[in-house]
Amino acid sequence: MNAPASTPRGSGNPVRDLPLPDLAGFTHRWVDAGGIRLHAVEGGRPDGPAVVLLAGFPQTWWAWRKVMPNLADRFHVIAIDLPGQGHSERPDVSYDTHTVAAHVHAAVEALGVPTYWLVAHDIGAWVAFSLALKYQSQLRGLALLDAGIPGITLPDAIPTDPELAWKTWHFAFHLVPDLPEALLAGREREYVGWFLKVKTLSSDTFDDAEIEQYAASVAAEGGLRASLAYYRDAAVSARKNHEALEHQRLTVPVLGISSSHGSIPDMAASIRPWADHVTGIVVPDAGHFIPDEQPDAVAAALTGFITEDD
Repeated sequence: MNAPASTPRGSGNPVRDLPLPDLAGFTHRWVDAGGIRLHAVEGGRPDGPAVVLLAGFPQTWWAWRKVMPNLADRFHVIAIDLPGQGHSERPDVSYDTHTVAAHVHAAVEALGVPTYWLVAHDIGAWVAFSLALKYQSQLRGLALLDAGIPGITLPDAIPTDPELAWKTWHFAFHLVPDLPEALLAGREREYVGWFLKVKTLSSDTFDDAEIEQYAASVAAEGGLRASLAYYRDAAVSARKNHEALEHQRLTVPVLGISSSHGSIPDMAASIRPWADHVTGIVVPDAGHFIPDEQPDAVAAALTGFITEDD
């Protein structure tokens, strides 16, 4: 493996005012990813299969903190903050998932990793699906956790039934120009806390410190704008996904991970029309935030998926 083009903790950090949590056995790095500086947290076995982890809204790489140590004994583990997320740069550019995917893949290459398994949740899974379409030859497999991927698993219409609408109402809200910024600026803690409490099976999954940490990331300069931009560019993401799928299918192994109380009841079934080799599991006793709610089950599913052919 090539020496990573990176910097140590704190050096090159584009979001210096945001507290930077550490995870034992892992190192903070910042890499030039196609003109954007992205934050990665790296550890585990340097000679093991590389596993890249992407989180979604309203989280950061810290969403994987309970899963990463369980993977570190066997794998080279890398969690990356997406553009606009956590301690990655928050540029005023397009956040369609094909554009973002190019930056994420550039970050992995900058870390000296030629091939890898990609694991992603929520908006991270939006990016991961698009990345797989563009860089399939360098992926060994793809695991997608509970995500309404634009044009793929995301319904065309937002439901109005109150029993369902609470899961997806924010997609429309985030699309409205200017209003979310006006209502949410200074109230990021309340907004982020709603998602983390309501979309988990157990409302005490996240403690106050974790809610404050994620809210601080959204509130940091450029964070709210970037969070909304993923939704505002979702139509472009959907169009580019379908343009790519007109010429190819996903041929890498795909694992769809759903949960008993999540947003997408069967990720595998939703992905199967677009991919050749799809398997799926449903994690019991979990809501939308599966890596936080059932980290051991997620780690076990990923280990089985990655080592299946060994």
